[in-house]
Amino acid sequence: MARYFLKLSYKGTNYHGWQIQDNANTVQQEVNTVLSTVLNEAIQCTGCGRTDTGVHATEFYAHFDSDRENISDEETIFKLNGCLASDISIAEIWKVPPESNVRFDATYRTYAYIISQKKDPFLVEHSHFLFRALDLGLMAKAAQELLNYKDFTSFSKSNTQTKTNLCTITKAEWTTDDQKLTFTITANRFLRGMVRAIVGTLLEVGQGKISVANFVEIIEARDRTKAGTSVPAAGLHLTSVIYPKELFISQPKNAL
Repeated sequence: MARYFLKLSYKGTNYHGWQIQDNANTVQQEVNTVLSTVLNEAIQCTGCGRTDTGVHATEFYAHFDSDRENISDEETIFKLNGCLASDISIAEIWKVPPESNVRFDATYRTYAYIISQKKDPFLVEHSHFLFRALDLGLMAKAAQELLNYKDFTSFSKSNTQTKTNLCTITKAEWTTDDQKLTFTITANRFLRGMVRAIVGTLLEVGQGKISVANFVEIIEARDRTKAGTSVPAAGLHLTSVIYPKELFISQPKNAL
């Protein structure tokens, strides 16, 4: 039995997130079905995380076990993509040591949240349209405060199965390009709903509803009811997942 890592991307608009759910269309179910069909064996893949309904991934990883010893060829990838819907694409497959795990071996993950400040039909399903004046300087200053803390209970969904709400954020910044704002955040792990709650609260800073000092107080409160409303899922994109290169038999491009 061999273990493989799978690199893929997907547009999350038509899916109820990554993880399999009863009576709902999910990316994991689609990938499992196609892998099982093309490889002619029952395949159950595990994802590097669980994106919510409507969230996109420009870079996502899954692992699965197979009786086949070599399925990293371009022909297999071509067949898989031919069977998948147009909003899911597999980029690479490579063999890894049998103990490797896409979820627990990841060292860093990066999300980007896109806000469009002008109506753009090509960004409708990929961004959050917000035509309001925002103080980007204050939002950037508040975002930097995130790097000073570890406990992000204030930005986590309630009643989750996580054992800890501690995360190490290494990057949190805003950039702007032609009336499009992008918030980029990198951490070793993320809590459920964390990025969308952070962005929603940062927007309150940008609109003058709360100060940077208030934002810090919200972090320290460790209380989700103190933070702002979560922004819509359409603007959220998982853009990068990093793994240590020593885990891989066949080294991927994103290994450290």
